[in-house]
Amino acid sequence: MTTGVGDSPARTSYRHGDLRRALIEAGVDLAREGGPPAVVLREATRRVGVTPNAAYRHFADRQALLDAVCSSCQSLVAGAIETDQARVDTTDPVEGARLRFRAVGTGYLRFALEQPGQFQTAFSASSDLDSATSAARAGPGGLTPFQLLTQSLDDLVTVGLLPAGRRPAAEFLAWSAVHGLAELLIDGPLRALPAPVKQTLIVRVIDMVEQGL
Repeated sequence: MTTGVGDSPARTSYRHGDLRRALIEAGVDLAREGGPPAVVLREATRRVGVTPNAAYRHFADRQALLDAVCSSCQSLVAGAIETDQARVDTTDPVEGARLRFRAVGTGYLRFALEQPGQFQTAFSASSDLDSATSAARAGPGGLTPFQLLTQSLDDLVTVGLLPAGRRPAAEFLAWSAVHGLAELLIDGPLRALPAPVKQTLIVRVIDMVEQGL
């Protein structure tokens, strides 16, 4: 297990023909340790065990690597959401839709608290919403975090919990509230709060979003 950007052991091998993937994985490790600023080509190549020049066959510059790492980190966020949704245990379609919607928020915020560096990296290289539906950012189930949110909102309409007239742009309202709390908890004035207080805030913000929709 690595302990920091400067003292992590370099990887001395990677699967033949898969240098690009190895560099992305090294970048994801760097993101975990130090967030977006830590994702640099030179350190990624050092960890993989190749010269910096070798990386330029796959990434034109540092931004290109960061874009790819951003996608991988969003995939991890999607996986966390899917994990929370999989814990929903009910045969009631209405209650199931409601709980899966809430699980989008709990999974998103749980990942933010457990992996703040990767979470911040996940949303550091997106210039528009087109990337929010990129297959490169999808989790194991094939959907990105944004798509999981939109799907859960559509399901709320289907079961009658969300009026169709209030569905347009609801994903932006929900996302803004939950993402804002995440940033305050991991890199803002709320980061020093005790863990139980943070969990209470998470529940209450999701309550607020659900009731406000």
